[in-house]
Amino acid sequence: MNLSIRKMSVDDIDDVIAVEAKAFGEHHWSRDSFYNELSNELAHYFAAIDEDNKLVGYAGCWQILEEAHITNIAVDLDYRRKHIGEALLRQIIQCCYDEKIKYITLEVRVSNKPAIKLYEKYGFKSLGLRKGYYQNNNEDALIMWTENIFYDKFKVVYEKNIKALGEKINIL
Repeated sequence: MNLSIRKMSVDDIDDVIAVEAKAFGEHHWSRDSFYNELSNELAHYFAAIDEDNKLVGYAGCWQILEEAHITNIAVDLDYRRKHIGEALLRQIIQCCYDEKIKYITLEVRVSNKPAIKLYEKYGFKSLGLRKGYYQNNNEDALIMWTENIFYDKFKVVYEKNIKALGEKINIL
């Protein structure tokens, strides 16, 4: 599969909302939320585009001082298990390297085992729990963090994962 990842634009919002609705059901971000994010100077959002020029996923984070907070990663249900989420995570981490961001954090549903496994693969560790974090069902969220991404320990794992990802998906 060929995949390109680029900065998300306002023109992508309708497609992003479609991915959101399929990925998260009725409890997803609004169109206005994405307009606000794209005008937020702290926010960095990316769109994953397949070889047919279809938006198949997106991801975003906020970068504040030395930290990045991943706000969301979502992949169209029909395109899951094709390493698109991993490619989007790679893009966020690379953006953090480019911007000299040292630490990355996120919240993830405790029931989202595939996402937790992906984050752990990239060196995220669970450092706490937010009780009742998700409003639609009061589900808890794991709080996950990386070590300093500039430390060799993180970089070795990251580079190994990027090499393996490149063997599974062609990111243009």
